[in-house]
Amino acid sequence: MAKKKHEEHENHERWLVSYADFITLLFAFFVVMYSISSVNEGKFRTVSDSIKAALNPIVSPATTSVPFTVGQNKAMKIEPTIEIAKEPAMRRLRQIMRSLKEETQLDIITVKELSNGDIVLTLPETVLFRSGESALRPEAQPFIQALGDVLIELDRHVRVEGHTDNVPIATAQFPSNWELSATRAVTVVRAFFEQHGVPADHLTAVGHADSRPVADNLTPENRAKNRRVEIVVQERRPDPQPVETEKPRTALELFAAPPPPTAPAPGP
Repeated sequence: MAKKKHEEHENHERWLVSYADFITLLFAFFVVMYSISSVNEGKFRTVSDSIKAALNPIVSPATTSVPFTVGQNKAMKIEPTIEIAKEPAMRRLRQIMRSLKEETQLDIITVKELSNGDIVLTLPETVLFRSGESALRPEAQPFIQALGDVLIELDRHVRVEGHTDNVPIATAQFPSNWELSATRAVTVVRAFFEQHGVPADHLTAVGHADSRPVADNLTPENRAKNRRVEIVVQERRPDPQPVETEKPRTALELFAAPPPPTAPAPGP
């Protein structure tokens, strides 16, 4: 009697083939990841660019012929703009002026930004000086120091301008308001440079006397507004003034008699 032929059982373990392939690929992937973790930045970027090119097949512009090196790559980084970098210093500058205004209760203390980017700090006479004097008040030293620290951080050129009212002054030290306003500006500049380290080539002192009033001089209140010091934090470096040099002359040229005037040509 013939034996019954056993029915072939359906293989339910074929998924193991796909699983084994998946495990093999996963193992290869982690091997690659481990291998690139211990190499230099150049190889890592090469692998990264290859993956990006495979996932995003976009035509890229032609590359330059400059050879790639890790050192150059590290140097290529996005730097913050000057405005972003200087913003904390500008906030501190405004806070200093706001604190001074609250302490002195003087409305003339202002911070104004001009259309060209310059920052103008307006300080009344009484904050820095006594009437008719050019020496800084001891109470003004902390303010000057805080302001000097911010100016160093801003790294901008600063123009200090002295202003007076139209009341004449005639002393042995200050024959006129011109000398008073200029000396006060120089005093502030010297304090920034000598005491607080602001670079000398970033500072300029100017005296305007009463030539640039902000109010009429008819009342004591308006004259007090005109007696002020303005600190202009400039957005751009001021253009250097051209210096005209005279051609050197010899001794013969210096002492030679001027040529006689030429006689006019006879008329027709």
